[in-house]
Amino acid sequence: MMNIQFAQGFGLGALTVVLVVIYFFRRWKKKETDSFKNHESYMHVIENTKDFLYYCQVYPELQFKYLGPSAECFFGEGSNADAYRDAGVAFRDIHPEDMDILQKKVHGQVDFNQAIVQRWKDKDGNYRWFEEYATPIYENGVLVALQGVVRNIDERKKLEETLTYRIAHDALTDIYNREFFEQMMEKYNEREDIAAAIILCDLDGLKCLNDNHGHKTGDFLIKETAHLLERFFTEDAYVSRIGGDEFAVILLKKEKEQVGLLAEKLAEEISRYNENSQEVKINLSIGFAFSENSRGVMESLFVEADNHMYQQKRTKKGA
Repeated sequence: MMNIQFAQGFGLGALTVVLVVIYFFRRWKKKETDSFKNHESYMHVIENTKDFLYYCQVYPELQFKYLGPSAECFFGEGSNADAYRDAGVAFRDIHPEDMDILQKKVHGQVDFNQAIVQRWKDKDGNYRWFEEYATPIYENGVLVALQGVVRNIDERKKLEETLTYRIAHDALTDIYNREFFEQMMEKYNEREDIAAAIILCDLDGLKCLNDNHGHKTGDFLIKETAHLLERFFTEDAYVSRIGGDEFAVILLKKEKEQVGLLAEKLAEEISRYNENSQEVKINLSIGFAFSENSRGVMESLFVEADNHMYQQKRTKKGA
């Protein structure tokens, strides 16, 4: 007796077309003589969906019994015929990082109630994102086939990547934002232990610049400062804007002397910028703190760097 387990979470349209495939393959298993193409109304549903359907035998040997024609839109003309001849093409064209999930799928070792997300190489050699809902078919407790519906999700992935980027980046400067900075603080304070330093930078005179020349000029100064910091700290560093005129740099895998030297060189880099800039001048108060071990001390490092920064700011005002 054939036992079919249905995946949960299907959209109504996806479920409809999968049920059509199940219907046809039940007839095929009973060796009835009616072919797919005699059922024109059902075939119209299958062949005109943007998703593509498949039915793949996995035991006693791997063999595609059906592949929806929409698959060739992604993998090229004749790709279905190639897959019918050799189902191993699915393994050759999958992204190396997704090979494990494919292996587990054909051995029934995944949660079939969840969508399976994988990347396959398309006809142009580019990897494309696909989401699959698969239904396992068992006979006498043995997995004998998989059937499912596959949808290209490139656009969704692009949107997800854009949203993920925007969540972590400052809208004005496009460097990391405070939320990302706090995530890194938590990471190295609680989950990883590594030599770490925090460099804090505060723009001097931004309010005065805004009052005298407008916020457009102030925004330009903020962006120029962010870009200078990002160019300067290129290795094992996270540069973030954590406030209106405040920037923070988390430095990793450095010695204390290296951090002090970088702070000095940063001051020199700012001087060079100011010599060449005709529009705005960057004036930063800088403070830093270092620890050979980050776990449990990141907050105290921040406070120490903040105190050094404001001490420098007070010294400037006194001068």
